[in-house]
Amino acid sequence: MKLQTEILAQAANQARGLAIDAVHKSSSGHLGLPLGCAEIGAVLYGHALVHNPDEPRWLNRDRFVLSAGHGSMFLYSWLHLSGYALSIEEVSNFRVLHSKTPGHPEFHETPGVECTTGPLGQGIGNSVGLAMSGQMAAARFNAPGHEIFNHHVICLAGDGCMQEGVAMEACEFAGHQGLDNLILIYDSNDVTLDAMADKTQSENTALRFKAMNWDVQTVAAGNDLEALLKAINKAKKTKTGKPQLIIARTLIAKGIPEVAGTSKGHGEGGAKFADAARKSLGLPADKHFFVSDEVHAYFADHKKRLKRAYGKWKKVFAAWREAHPDKAALLDGAGKPPSAAHLLAKIPLFPADAKLATRAAGKDVLQPVAAELPLLISGSADLHGSTLNYIAADKDFDKTNRAGRNLRYGIREHAMASICNGVAYDGIFRASCATFLVFADYSRPAMRLAALSKLPVVYIYTHDSIGVGEDGPTHQPVETVSGLRVIPNLDVVRPADPEETAGAFAAAMERIDGPTLLALTRQAVPMLNDCTPHERRAGVLKGGYVLLQETAPLTHILLASGSEVQWAVAAAKALGGGTRVISMPSFLRFDAQPAAYREAILPSACRKRVAIEAGVTALWSKYVGLDGKVIGIDRFGLSAPGNIAMKELGITTEAVVAAAKSL
Repeated sequence: MKLQTEILAQAANQARGLAIDAVHKSSSGHLGLPLGCAEIGAVLYGHALVHNPDEPRWLNRDRFVLSAGHGSMFLYSWLHLSGYALSIEEVSNFRVLHSKTPGHPEFHETPGVECTTGPLGQGIGNSVGLAMSGQMAAARFNAPGHEIFNHHVICLAGDGCMQEGVAMEACEFAGHQGLDNLILIYDSNDVTLDAMADKTQSENTALRFKAMNWDVQTVAAGNDLEALLKAINKAKKTKTGKPQLIIARTLIAKGIPEVAGTSKGHGEGGAKFADAARKSLGLPADKHFFVSDEVHAYFADHKKRLKRAYGKWKKVFAAWREAHPDKAALLDGAGKPPSAAHLLAKIPLFPADAKLATRAAGKDVLQPVAAELPLLISGSADLHGSTLNYIAADKDFDKTNRAGRNLRYGIREHAMASICNGVAYDGIFRASCATFLVFADYSRPAMRLAALSKLPVVYIYTHDSIGVGEDGPTHQPVETVSGLRVIPNLDVVRPADPEETAGAFAAAMERIDGPTLLALTRQAVPMLNDCTPHERRAGVLKGGYVLLQETAPLTHILLASGSEVQWAVAAAKALGGGTRVISMPSFLRFDAQPAAYREAILPSACRKRVAIEAGVTALWSKYVGLDGKVIGIDRFGLSAPGNIAMKELGITTEAVVAAAKSL
């Protein structure tokens, strides 16, 4: 189909008008990108993008990600024009409470939004994950004569995204892996929020990306419809085995001459010139949120063309299902994990006298779990030999093996977590990744977005305390567990022994409404045989449980998580039969239990409580109360063998006994 430049030029200006009206009405928002990139939107949504507005989650749609999420009115305008379930009333309610047009695009909230974006650079990382998922899906499910996956991922990013470290980490990974279904459009307008871009950047972007194994095109006239289409078509058709970068030299805030091409055009600064801008764009003065009948008619016809293409794909898909029922069953099961009980039944019990690190136990647990979850993928930030999360029955994902389930991310913790989010947004594969727990700080922004977006990513993060030992305070995450526990909807699980580790993996894999972090030890821990293996496994699912039951009238309650539970058990035996030990691997899960369960585990009548954890103490106060005590580490660690570091910093049985007796 030939590009209809006249009607799409009108659509671009009317999309500009929608953005101007929405930002003016809400008195907040960002006009620069929606105005500067309007022609990019017209070419994508009016011509080049393969999608179906009536089926926003169609498996083989092109995925479009607005990495520069502050320009959300760009996306909302084009989704409305394309015929998604996003009415003009919703567009006019931009940034209004409970509307489908929030300040930044949010997954689950707006049909056609692929990722929650806003924190700059994250959308690029997500797009790499989406592209990788697409490659994996094609390798796993396509069959001769039945190509059901051949889509592209198209990401629009600005200077802010390109300056963020996470974006470059992700782009390095994409180039190395040759993700040639990925197209990144760089809105290069020489402007950042505060000033002209030359105040903060001077690199040659084209050369930089070529050095990272990308193909690069530059569209000097970034608002030229024909030039943009030529570049996008070339990017889609190129078969060099490289991801594609299109540098589009656009004019920020095009249509508002008072601020166009300046940093003032980035935000809502141009909204006060709305009336004059609307007039210059050929929009009627008395009709706000205006879309002409001609533009509506064009997109209605285009939607019919898109649906015809979708119909052809459905026929291929139906034939594929009939010819490959095993593959179809596997795809149908995507996003539907087996229950924790089912997984636990597949994980062998550990010997009662075992003594091993929970990271080592995790290695053993992962293998049967991966067998039950064939769409589970596992990656590490150059630490498979330490995090021990390699799926032994499979191989690496790389250019020669797109079906591989093990990912080598290199030393790119932030991109790793952001890429996992992209895989999770796609909803086909189950993403997990690993590094040392102290480096969760490098992953944290993406982990926060996973929690916000309810993405079921699993983080297998090891070396979880001062038990790391000789590497010293830089590698001892004394504050990290608590810092992650305060992220809403992130389940932090810190198992105490191998059987709890089995329960932790089963809990993580069963959960599909948010991410889970498994905090695992470097050092060996003993089996806690004071209750049965099945009780320990099941106890993890509830977050907290009675590991050691009192044998006399209850006088004291000791609480702990992870490797410190052993000290609580030893202290209880020294204190006598009136002491109960609670293992508390997950605060989030325990707090979600019914009040009756929580009261049964932590009876309010018993106020002599001591908690111990090799980390900061503040969060334990809600469990020990005002009368209790917390033994922890409210300082950074020190370099010494792990057992010596624990003793030096007071994480001992003796400390627990003394605290309990002092109550």
